[in-house]
Amino acid sequence: MSEPRAGSERLDLRRLLVLVRQRLRGGRRRVRAAAVPVVTAAVAAGLAWAVAFYVLGHSQPFFAPVAAWVCLGFSADREVRKVAELAIGVSLGVALGELVAYFLRTGVFQIMFVIVVGALLARFVDRGQMLTIQAGVQGIVIVALPVAAIDGPTGRWTDALVGGSFALLVAVLTPHDARRRARQLAGASLSDLSQMLETLAKGLRDGDPERMRDALALGRSTQGSLDDWASVVRNALQSARISPAARSYLPELSRLQRASTLADRAMRNARVIARRGHAAVEQGVADDRVADALDALAVAARRLGEALGAGRNTADAAQVLALVTSELDPDDVQSGGWQLQTLVILMRSLTIDLLQAAGLSAEEANHLLDP
Repeated sequence: MSEPRAGSERLDLRRLLVLVRQRLRGGRRRVRAAAVPVVTAAVAAGLAWAVAFYVLGHSQPFFAPVAAWVCLGFSADREVRKVAELAIGVSLGVALGELVAYFLRTGVFQIMFVIVVGALLARFVDRGQMLTIQAGVQGIVIVALPVAAIDGPTGRWTDALVGGSFALLVAVLTPHDARRRARQLAGASLSDLSQMLETLAKGLRDGDPERMRDALALGRSTQGSLDDWASVVRNALQSARISPAARSYLPELSRLQRASTLADRAMRNARVIARRGHAAVEQGVADDRVADALDALAVAARRLGEALGAGRNTADAAQVLALVTSELDPDDVQSGGWQLQTLVILMRSLTIDLLQAAGLSAEEANHLLDP
């Protein structure tokens, strides 16, 4: 009984290592994307504190760096409008909280009052959701914390204004490209798909069911990147439609949005291939031709990700995919049984998704796969 248990523990450890490697890979991507925004936000927060402390003479300018950090955060997508919404919301909430705390002191009624008045006033000022949330939150912080206004009844409000002003300055001076983050996520997501397809190819070629399980674990762990890609490109499109400076980005952002939907569909197909492939390999079914086709699909997915990530033409990836289509005929693997034929049919569906992500229409992609 000890041998099967030991084998199961080794397999669990192997799967854990696969997931840890994927987590580390995703973590490194997030750190690279957030490094510059975090540093600029830190500089803005430090400068806001310095101005409030040394220039305005405030002894505890807590809200200056807080306002700068809240407005800027760790994201590179710093649209001036959104930063302005947060800056106004923070300043409005702190000002209202100062007035309530100064005239009405603190208590249950005061907290309810500052939320109602702050939220409704913010809704009157602008339609931004974050403006309303920050107005309520900062008002609660001022009223609920039993800290005396050391720098006068308007000290914390002016600190918030200083922090918000520095955040706006950073947002205005920092060049913003609505496509940048969407491109990064496109490249990362399709790189993940490529890695999964390579693992599937190795498992099918070697007849290794555990490698097929590894591929499935990889596929399941990458959904977060795909979801982020869809969310970021959707927000970028909304911003580009109302920003005259970013309207020229609309065609590429529309392509990235379409590619996001199709890449998500391709990844779901790849997971089904992993499950079917695992069952086939466990039954002793293996075929180098199908494995070679999976390797070719992995190359195409990587090239597609590189093209979308750099804003380049995707014709090279489409050409590789077009060559793969000649290898995806279920009749060619009849000798391998229905399991291999099922894998080929699923791979055809995945190829159609990638062809469309590369810019082909549904009709053009299906025509390439016609007998």
